[in-house]
Amino acid sequence: MNIDPRPVYARAAEQAAALVATVRPEQLSGATPCTGFDVRTLLSHIVGGTRRIAVVGAGGDGLAVRPFVDGVADDGWAAAYDAARSEVRRAWADDARLEAAVRVPWGETPGRNALSGYVMETATHTWDLWEALGRPLELDPEVAEFALAVAHAVLPEPERGDDVPFDSARPAPEGADAYGRLAAWLGRRPTEAR
Repeated sequence: MNIDPRPVYARAAEQAAALVATVRPEQLSGATPCTGFDVRTLLSHIVGGTRRIAVVGAGGDGLAVRPFVDGVADDGWAAAYDAARSEVRRAWADDARLEAAVRVPWGETPGRNALSGYVMETATHTWDLWEALGRPLELDPEVAEFALAVAHAVLPEPERGDDVPFDSARPAPEGADAYGRLAAWLGRRPTEAR
């Protein structure tokens, strides 16, 4: 993809922030569609992954950043995510970062590809959180369409091995929206629309 992913990343992060702000402490131990993650672990991964892409944007090594955070108070997730996404905005402000070679978990790639991958990551985990919280907000379909295009490009085969952090693709329910199709492509089990 030879487009600037920063505007769509900003939209993805904005909707993630709105959703994270709705999380109540009593929901933190709830299950999510992300295998093995409760809401607290998912939030830790969302914030940690966001910090990782900020380090990548600033020219650092993405593999040196743990994609989870510790020590966030039950009522501190919204502030932690806001701080991390502010780091991303600053780190990726220079247009040159889009062409620079960067190192992320899936290899060395131009910055625009790395940030596009994190649009996919953000959109997917936003959907995970949205499902876990009972779908409290409307989600931006254009973010999901972009993320789905990235997912098809970087994970073209429906069967995935153990070295891929997503399960094999599943069929999307009939009439699934872009988030449902994205979730299914990344191995989640989306349900019919409510």
